[in-house]
Amino acid sequence: MEDYLQDCRAALQESRPLHVVLGNEACDLDSMVSALALAFYLTKTSESGEIFIPVLNINRSELPLRGDNVFFLQKVRIPEPVLIFRDEIDLHALHQAGQLTLTLVDHHVLPKSDAALEEAVAEVLDHRPIEQKYCPPCHVSVEHVGSCATLVAERILQGAPEILDRQTAFLLYGTIILDCVNMDAKVGKATLKDSKYVEKLEALFPDLPQREDIFDSLQKAKFDVSGLTTEQMLRKDQKTVCRQDTKVAISAVYMDLEAFLQRLDLLEDLSAFCHEHSYDALVAMTIFFNTHNEPVRQLAVFCPHSALRMTICGVLEQSTSPPLKLTPIPSISPDLQAYLQGNTQVSRKKLLPVLQEALSAYFDSTKMPSGQLGVVGMSREQGDKELDRAGSSIFGLSQDEEDPPLPPTPMNSLVDECPLDQGLPKLSAEAVFEKCSQISLSQSTRACPSNK
Repeated sequence: MEDYLQDCRAALQESRPLHVVLGNEACDLDSMVSALALAFYLTKTSESGEIFIPVLNINRSELPLRGDNVFFLQKVRIPEPVLIFRDEIDLHALHQAGQLTLTLVDHHVLPKSDAALEEAVAEVLDHRPIEQKYCPPCHVSVEHVGSCATLVAERILQGAPEILDRQTAFLLYGTIILDCVNMDAKVGKATLKDSKYVEKLEALFPDLPQREDIFDSLQKAKFDVSGLTTEQMLRKDQKTVCRQDTKVAISAVYMDLEAFLQRLDLLEDLSAFCHEHSYDALVAMTIFFNTHNEPVRQLAVFCPHSALRMTICGVLEQSTSPPLKLTPIPSISPDLQAYLQGNTQVSRKKLLPVLQEALSAYFDSTKMPSGQLGVVGMSREQGDKELDRAGSSIFGLSQDEEDPPLPPTPMNSLVDECPLDQGLPKLSAEAVFEKCSQISLSQSTRACPSNK
């Protein structure tokens, strides 16, 4: 695989037509591995000797935000420098020069910024229900399975099993196991085809790690923020609500708030983060499990604008639907208010409508026009409906279930104007935390039955 990727980088230096295999904009593990493995297969089986170039659809600087991707690349010994990222290849220039052919994997819709590239799409391989309105007019292969890597494994094992080496098999194997929640029948994420190809890979390569070991290590890496800067930590799992010209970022931070507040130069970093991205306020929801394996949530509201900060904090403190049960804790700055959140069942998804109300209250108090940008000016019912869609009105919005009955599937690419309502939502870190919280509370209830 490494030699092949080196050849891909060399091909970028030549002035010739390129066939690019492009993953989705989320660039989760499934998207990354599917692009790498499918491009590898297409190259090895090309009768013309054509090199298919896998492109990770993020900037190189964003890779550290995806801890499981970084961990797995190291695990299978693929060095990061040989990978090709979106900011290292000008797809639009290639298309304008008539030198681009695209294969889309783990998504089938291009965002508005890439709409012109649709003409270059020759094939689609995805595992979500097709969005006919937006799907390119080309050969489309879609099957509803837990992981797109399953479909890539099927393509390889049916088309040219002899090219499958242990490294590529390990990439596919670990990705399917992570996406399908360790193939747990109780969870119900894995389809028969997912299970079939995990078993085939195990049979072909008996020395692959145990399922539980690779699943646990990838899950741990997904939550690990130890090597991230404050900005990376805030961007890792972020959403934004807005109204008029006021924007509030909401970031999930996977560590104890006390430890987060003790980070070196934190206030300067928070201020720089808000300034760089034009945020008027930042709400950080810290999430972790304590020593008793009980879920803990805490909140921190950073906002240099006192009126806006007081309004946000007031609405959060007084919220009854849902009740947050906030307890103020000592802060490190007048611009930052911190809380212990007593109601750990209130996820960030449930917090978003409350923040919408806070912005509405702020604009009402300042008697500013009530024109609507984003979903903040909507009623609670309208806002809830909008929050179930991935759209451009809420920047960075991912579809995570409010109370997911099952851990959700990684979402399709974060596509403007393509909510993919019929698809399954993203397997975000917070969604996994939600499921673990429910299991933990359920076990606590069984262990401590009512005295009635």
